[in-house]
Amino acid sequence: MVLEEGQRAELSALINSRDVPANVATRARIVLWHAERAPKARIAELAGVSRPTVDLWLRRYEQGGVGALVDRRRGAPREQVPAAVRARIVALTRTTPPAETGLSHWSTREMARYVSRVGGVSVSWHYVARVWREEGLRPHRQGTFTLSTDPDFAAKVADIVGLYLDLPGGAVVLCIDEKTQVQALDRTQPLLPISFGVSEKRTHDYVRHGTTNLFAALNTATGEVFGECRPVRDSAAFLAFLKGAVASRTGKDIYVVLDNLPTHTTPEVNAWLEANPHVRFHFTPVGSSWINQIETWFGIITRQAIRRGTFPSIHALSRQIRDYITHWNTRAEPFTWTATADEILAKVRLTQTSIHKLVDNNRNRRR
Repeated sequence: MVLEEGQRAELSALINSRDVPANVATRARIVLWHAERAPKARIAELAGVSRPTVDLWLRRYEQGGVGALVDRRRGAPREQVPAAVRARIVALTRTTPPAETGLSHWSTREMARYVSRVGGVSVSWHYVARVWREEGLRPHRQGTFTLSTDPDFAAKVADIVGLYLDLPGGAVVLCIDEKTQVQALDRTQPLLPISFGVSEKRTHDYVRHGTTNLFAALNTATGEVFGECRPVRDSAAFLAFLKGAVASRTGKDIYVVLDNLPTHTTPEVNAWLEANPHVRFHFTPVGSSWINQIETWFGIITRQAIRRGTFPSIHALSRQIRDYITHWNTRAEPFTWTATADEILAKVRLTQTSIHKLVDNNRNRRR
């Protein structure tokens, strides 16, 4: 069986999702293991099932894809859900969950519970998952964001987006942030003897060898990254990194996009800025790290080089990060930023309005 990249991604999503039952995740593993040319007898041993069961789920996957791996209630008819409820699921998925839920993003089960409670129509998480598949929605991956309470939110968004879309001639925009407490994990008891592209984390599967802090700066015009691993995250470490990031760009105006942490605004940092007026800070709104392009790069390096890696020491982890940055820069391309400040602010206003309406509706139903 040969799987395309999209199929592998779907199966990996099933395996890593907290919303998927263990038996469904096992079936997804069976398919991935088979695609890696593992013998069926070995797959049965790893999955803890019989050889005929392996054949069963491989056959069902070939016939029906990922959907065929999910259990359906025997004899149960297809859920009949009003179109208005489906529309509500789609609309809610595209916004930040209401504050009353305490959620940072939607899961299929939380969405089903919320819609069933608010809409008065019972909806299963299977139905929510089907709607998301049909609409191409992935709320755990896409750009939902927490609404900022920063009183200067609009001004800061306009300032930073203006730099992204209309860079002053000859100037450089650097997006800077720190990824803290990156763990060096040595997986001493791998669950899989061969590399099947599947990773699980359990307390007895790895040993922690400490953490490091990754400081990184992304040049928005070229996509190149300057990064360093440092044992501590304080003002002195940040200032030393900042000096290194701008050292090769003398004679140019440098606009630095970063968040307003205490380590970024100490007297020492402010004194350095006064002595170097060609470097100017542009702070992101509170709770809006999504507008800093380095966060996108942090997500990429985490998926491709850190999350599933095995590091017997902090030195090995730091070397892996340095090698990844070197490789990245050989093929670096800038991220394409298309959203204008007006579009972002309009989306935020729409989200705020939607949340207020839902909260008001919930209050009215409780009365």
